[in-house]
Amino acid sequence: MTMRFFPGVVLVAQQDLRIRLRTGRWQWMLGAWVIVVGLFTGLLEAADESTHQKGVALFGALMLLVLSLAMLVSPALTAQSINGDRERGTLAPLQVTALTPAQIALGKLLAGWSVGLTALGLTLPFVGWCMIRGGIGPVRVVVVLTVVGLLIGVVCAVSQALSAVLARSITSALVSYLAVFALVVGTLIAFIFSNAITSDTDHDHDWVVLAANPFVVLADAAPRLPPRRFGVSSEPRPYDPLGDFGHELRELRGDPRIAECDERQCSYASGPDAWIDERAIWPYGLGINLAMGAAALYITTVRLRAPSRRLARGVRVA
Repeated sequence: MTMRFFPGVVLVAQQDLRIRLRTGRWQWMLGAWVIVVGLFTGLLEAADESTHQKGVALFGALMLLVLSLAMLVSPALTAQSINGDRERGTLAPLQVTALTPAQIALGKLLAGWSVGLTALGLTLPFVGWCMIRGGIGPVRVVVVLTVVGLLIGVVCAVSQALSAVLARSITSALVSYLAVFALVVGTLIAFIFSNAITSDTDHDHDWVVLAANPFVVLADAAPRLPPRRFGVSSEPRPYDPLGDFGHELRELRGDPRIAECDERQCSYASGPDAWIDERAIWPYGLGINLAMGAAALYITTVRLRAPSRRLARGVRVA
C-alpha cells in the first residue's frame, strides 16, 4: 500500500539530510559561505564612502554575490543524489518500499534544497546590517530573498534530473555545472549575438533571450526605490545595483517613456500605466525557470520508476 504522500516525502528528506550531516562536508561548506559573505560585506562597507542610504548599494551587491555563490553551490547539492545512491547500492532499498517514485524524487530534492536555503538563511545577519545602514525596506528584502530561494530550488531540480538520467555521478556533476553556465553565461552570449544580428532592424525582442538568466530575474524582480522628485531632497539618489540593472533591462523592451526620462530624476506615474508594470521581464524569466524545475522533477520521477526497462551499462541494481 502506498504511503501517504507528504509523510513519505518528509521521511525521504530526513533520511537524506541525516546522510549529508554524517559526512560533515556541508558544515564546512556553510562555514565557508558565512566567511565569504562576511568578508565581502566588510569590504563593501569599507570601500563605500557615501553616508546617505548606504544600505541600498550594500544590499544590491550582496545579493548579486549570494546569487553567484548559489549558482556555484546548488549543483553540488543534488548532482549526485540519484546516481550516487545507485553506485552505493542505497537507492534500490528505497524503491522496493511503499514509497512512490514521486515521493523519493521530491524528498531528495527537498533535502538538497533545504541545505541551499540554510546557506541563504545564514546571510540574514548581513542583510539586517544593510537594512540598518538605510534605504532598504522589508518588502524588497523579502522579494529578493524569495526569488533567490526559488532559483536555488530550480538549479537543484535540474541537477537532480541530470543525476537521474546520467549513470556516473562525476558526469552528472560536470553537466550540471555546464547547465548553470549555459543559463548564466550562455544566455548573455546569445543576447550579444542576437543584438548584433538585429542591430539594424528591431531591438524590442532581444530581451527575450535574457529573460531566463537568473541575474536578470533577480534584478528585475527587486522592487524599485521611490523615485526622487525635484526640490524634495538635496541628497543624491543612492547607487542601486539591482534597481539600475533592472532599469537598463527594461529599456530593452523599447518603452519611449524610459528614454525620455531618467529614473533618478523623474517620478513615473503609478498604477496600471506605469512602465514598471508594463515592462517587467522577471515574470517571464521566473516562469521559464520554474517550468524547467517542474520538468526536471518530472524527469527524475520517471527515471525512478521500478522496475526499469533499461539501465545504462555498468549500473548496479542493488
